[in-house]
Amino acid sequence: MPANPKYLTTSTLQRFLKISAAIVGGYLVSASFHLMLTAYFDKGIVLITSAYTGFIVWAALMIVAFLFKSGWKAWTTYAGLSIAFLLLTYFGLMLDN
Repeated sequence: MPANPKYLTTSTLQRFLKISAAIVGGYLVSASFHLMLTAYFDKGIVLITSAYTGFIVWAALMIVAFLFKSGWKAWTTYAGLSIAFLLLTYFGLMLDN
């Protein structure tokens, strides 16, 4: 059964933003999340775990990106999450020293 056209994105820019947010933004959020975990837990264990969970989180975030109404909201959310995780990484490493 084909998709209902009223639910499909008609704008080429919005389609590009959603696809790029799914691929690149999802990867950035997944990588920054696992990097944050290394600031608070044993780096070796997180590295081994991230080999498996990194792909799972990235795939889930790829699906979530298409649930947003706007590609701009997807990028804003993913950029905000990445920055938040990187700030938590920074502060976690500063507390460690």
